[in-house]
Amino acid sequence: MPLIGLPVCLWRLPIGFGCMMGMDVPPASGERWLTVPYVLALSLLSEAFALLCSGLVSWWGEVVPEWVPVAGGRRIPPVVAIVPAAFGGLLFSAVLVDWVLSAFRIGGFEGVAYTSTGWKVLADVVTGLCALWGPMTLALTYAYYRRRCRPAG
Repeated sequence: MPLIGLPVCLWRLPIGFGCMMGMDVPPASGERWLTVPYVLALSLLSEAFALLCSGLVSWWGEVVPEWVPVAGGRRIPPVVAIVPAAFGGLLFSAVLVDWVLSAFRIGGFEGVAYTSTGWKVLADVVTGLCALWGPMTLALTYAYYRRRCRPAG
């Protein structure tokens, strides 16, 4: 999951510094002191959530690591992982729907205009990978549910 989110994180970093990455829109005016920390925080937060998704298939998604104070070694109740993961998966699946409608200009949705076809293709590939995050998270959540909540056999 972290590798799925990484391209869009790297894509948005130059935008925070004013390079519009081929988008046919003017850069944000004078708000660089706010834009750069926002883009950096958004990228770091995205990667942190992607790493948390890895917990759905790792041992540390079932038991708190020993080095964590107070809770180390305790089993994680399945609902603590399933509810937020399902909510996030549904939320990011809505982003996928919006991306598909905008990227392919379906139903009157308009995407961002680009200065060349190459920039548009690159943007669609990078953001399209990230748009798959929702369905992938839902699939991982279902697998986690089956592994943790259903009887074996």
